[in-house]
Amino acid sequence: MSAPSSPTPPARTIQFGVFFQGVNFGTIWSDERSGSQHDFASFRQIAQTAERGLFPAFFLGEGLRLREHRGRVHELDVAGRPDAQTQLAALAAVTERIGLVATQNATYNDPHDLARRLASLDLLSEGRAGWNVVTTDNAWTGANFRRGGWLDHADRYRRAAEFVTAAKRLWAAGVGGPVETPDDLIPFSSVGTLPPSPQGRPVVFQAGDSDTGRDFAARHADVIFSAHGRLDAAIAFAADLRRRLPTYGRGEDELKFFPGQEFILAETDAEAQEKAEWVRHAQVSPQTALKFLEQVWGRDLSEYDPDGPLPDVDPVQEEADGTRGALFQGKPAKETADAWRAQAAEEGLSIREFVIAQSSRRSIVGGYASVADLLVRYAESGAVDGFNVSPYLVPSGLDDIVDGLVPELQERGVYATEYAGTTLRENLGLPAVREPSASFA
Repeated sequence: MSAPSSPTPPARTIQFGVFFQGVNFGTIWSDERSGSQHDFASFRQIAQTAERGLFPAFFLGEGLRLREHRGRVHELDVAGRPDAQTQLAALAAVTERIGLVATQNATYNDPHDLARRLASLDLLSEGRAGWNVVTTDNAWTGANFRRGGWLDHADRYRRAAEFVTAAKRLWAAGVGGPVETPDDLIPFSSVGTLPPSPQGRPVVFQAGDSDTGRDFAARHADVIFSAHGRLDAAIAFAADLRRRLPTYGRGEDELKFFPGQEFILAETDAEAQEKAEWVRHAQVSPQTALKFLEQVWGRDLSEYDPDGPLPDVDPVQEEADGTRGALFQGKPAKETADAWRAQAAEEGLSIREFVIAQSSRRSIVGGYASVADLLVRYAESGAVDGFNVSPYLVPSGLDDIVDGLVPELQERGVYATEYAGTTLRENLGLPAVREPSASFA
């Protein structure tokens, strides 16, 4: 059973989603306005603020193993957080229109179990569930699971494609079975049946940027997150994905583009630039800067001055530590350290200044009016449908956008003044669900 056709959104619009991150140092933990990452009040406040701003989606990132630093849980990151699906189920009861999206892994889940949990959230939220499909690229995470190990890049995407196809078949059958599966997925059938939600099935999100990842998105995703937030890069990325869509029998209206973005806003451009300087130094504390380098050096660097030059000693490991994420995974340690020292010396940067330069997030900085003018250009380009916002403060980090930027965009006619419908699919402007392909190829 397919959902009713979604209304066509107005041309030239911009939307916002919110990315409530897990492990990161983009969030400013030290500020007195920073809330708990465990208290439900933080999740409720940021989701309700986003809904007040007519955001179509609230997205929770989730990892499957706590980040570590030199063999111990990294104390400068979130040390565990409630399960994303559980949080979204709770948020469904205190929100009405905003979509509820969680990262769920296709490597370490099973299709029937995950499809049923996602369908349950979709049904109970009356058509507001979404699934950000991710794979896992390291044995360190795999060690947390009974099956252990990990999959090569090509195999991860092959399994993910089969996994998503199986999930879509289950949703089309009402999470009933039996459902045909490829040889390497265990055959399954349902012990019960769930009816479809008002949007038909959960909306599928994906963020792969490799050639294989882009093909995966062109075939399976409804929304793609990307790192291509600059206008020229966003235009090129969207053009590449749209060229791939016809190969899989899909139209341009079947894939929406939401690059990740951080907004630093104020009444004037000068005030925003001053705020950005504060944000960068608050995100990268002296302790954070040293621990950033320790991932490459593999040793305690607390004896070094964060406002002084990079360490003159060599790393004590051959490869950089990847247990805090994929950023340094597999990088040769001494080669990386030598390159960093040369760059810092050439640019006259201290340890902290160098780390700030290395780790600065994608940001749009400016006064409300000038940023609104810039986003009109994004809307006119057709390169993005919206931005997935990573707030630097939780839970108050969306206030500037909702109270300052959104009214400016509405005045320019590029931002909605009400939700298009009641479901995530409607509010994203996606067409009605089509039945899944009969092939796993």
